[in-house]
Amino acid sequence: MNKLTFFIVDDDPISIRLLAGLLEAAGQTVHSTTDAHRAVEEILALGVDCALVDIMMPGLDGLALCQKLRAEPALAQLKIVVVTGKQFEFDRERAYRFGVDGYLVKPVQPDRFAGQLFKIIEDRLELTYWGVRGTLPVCGTKSLHYGGNTSCVTLECARGDLLIFDAGSGIKNLSDHLLARKRSRLEAKIFISHPHWDHINALPYFRPLYMPGNDFEICGASHGDITMRELMVAQMDGVYFPIKISEFAARVYFRNLTEEQFECNGRIGVRTLLLNHPGNCLGYRVEYHGRSVCYITDNEMYPKDSPHYNPHYIQKLADFVRETDLLITDTTYTDKEYAGRIHWGHSAITPVVELARLAQVKALHLFHHDPGQDDEAIAAKERTAIDLLRDASPAIACLAPREGQRFSI
Repeated sequence: MNKLTFFIVDDDPISIRLLAGLLEAAGQTVHSTTDAHRAVEEILALGVDCALVDIMMPGLDGLALCQKLRAEPALAQLKIVVVTGKQFEFDRERAYRFGVDGYLVKPVQPDRFAGQLFKIIEDRLELTYWGVRGTLPVCGTKSLHYGGNTSCVTLECARGDLLIFDAGSGIKNLSDHLLARKRSRLEAKIFISHPHWDHINALPYFRPLYMPGNDFEICGASHGDITMRELMVAQMDGVYFPIKISEFAARVYFRNLTEEQFECNGRIGVRTLLLNHPGNCLGYRVEYHGRSVCYITDNEMYPKDSPHYNPHYIQKLADFVRETDLLITDTTYTDKEYAGRIHWGHSAITPVVELARLAQVKALHLFHHDPGQDDEAIAAKERTAIDLLRDASPAIACLAPREGQRFSI
């Protein structure tokens, strides 16, 4: 992060000294005042990048100050972050309606505070892989590099919006991470690509579902007369799992999706596409502030020399992922392996690379690896894909991500 100028508005001098000390230790310039009435004039004069505002202040409360700051045309690029002792969801939501960019609760965590602020200022999507394999989890010394868990990926915005893609065994890692962060009143959308076991059967191990005050919407394609709720409940009916869905203490509700377009929390665009896989399977495109991520698994693309090749479908798929910042897609097999697995619903390296070229994606992540592939086999797939993309114009970055790996988009 480049050096920025911060301005702290708080009626508590001790709080100002603490926050200023943390920012100055991170190499930042800091100004402050305990008088909210003077803040607008001083911020205009100093060329401030980010204002940190308390809510509970005498005379002019923090949200009224935010309103004044947002009314100044010269401060259109100013980032405003509330730093307050008020932990109520009502105040958080109200602050965002007043135009703040972030909401942090006191007491701040000294080792995380500067990083949290920089994340809000950059306003990027943070993508994390919690499981990258398909079909079946694997264990042993030959799966240590990429990890052995099945599909689970998250996208998180600076404001705290959390999107979870699939609930394979990797969601247990995500659960442990969220519990370690002690994040309270968790709200998230869980997008299920399709209800095959490797994408849903670890959902009962996601402990935030059993915690009161949390809020989850589980979205995915229904299957004819079987709703998303019925699909998820069926694996916890007492025959296949000892704990029933009625044990969830969080607020959990379900949404049936088709090919459609909608918004999450009024600021994150989501588009869906039916994929070539047994049963109804959805791919997702997430759009946020001019950036996009496409999550496309499970999906079978037939080679061009196959009698089953469908140019209309490939063009439709290419249009869906076109020029995305990141395409995460099913690359289960090598080309040689695929020859004996036609119609299993998964893709090989060459059609994936051809799709990336056709759609001119900016980055390609190989995903959903076959359980028979060890770390070296996955690394070999990665090398093959990189070699096939070597002369791509514009250039396409290619990677087989590891479990636990994070990316900022």
